[in-house]
Amino acid sequence: MNDQAKASATLLVQKLASVRAPGRLLVGIAGIPASGKSEFALLVTKHVNTLLHDRDEKAVLVGLDGWHLTRAELDAMDDPKLAHDKRGAHWTFDGAAYVAFVRALKKAPSGVITAPSFDHAVKDPTPHAVAIHPHHRIVVIEGLYTFLSAEPWCQAGELLDERWLIQISLDEAQERLVKRHVISGVAKDDEEAVWRANINDVPNGQFLLANLLNPTKVIQSVHDPALVKS
Repeated sequence: MNDQAKASATLLVQKLASVRAPGRLLVGIAGIPASGKSEFALLVTKHVNTLLHDRDEKAVLVGLDGWHLTRAELDAMDDPKLAHDKRGAHWTFDGAAYVAFVRALKKAPSGVITAPSFDHAVKDPTPHAVAIHPHHRIVVIEGLYTFLSAEPWCQAGELLDERWLIQISLDEAQERLVKRHVISGVAKDDEEAVWRANINDVPNGQFLLANLLNPTKVIQSVHDPALVKS
């Protein structure tokens, strides 16, 4: 997908020319689990910054995983076991905080804005982990629900200048998920990996595809060994 990432980065730099400074160009990249959205977003951001190397303007990447509800917040829900089992569903994220973040990006281009990230070692978000400075005039946000049509997510999605969907068949995504779960140790074997994919990842992907704002660009995912992580 590197060639597609390069072409997409060129498009963003061209579009930035029409955004009056100090305004920002906000890009949401979504896709079902294992579509390759994380790797693609990383490549796009890298290529944008290569193109902008002789300018003060830069791109920055933010992951939606930072808005996961904490394990303590899941524990406080009516059904804590279900909440933990379904972690990754849209209702296990702080959608309102994500909306507030995107609004801040639009309204306060002259200040420093922070975003959380996700610490996989402790399995919880890290607040204020990513700093978005005024020179970050292209902000790439990747994650399942970046432009979900459901409330409150749609309020953020409608503020995005670009909404890109990474497209992949459910069968291929499931194959990647099974490999990912086994390699990462989340599942002990293929059988458990299939169960984990079917119980959470696949339903989340189906929900996403049924509840998206219209994408401004659709990018076909292609096989890449690196994408089993995305």
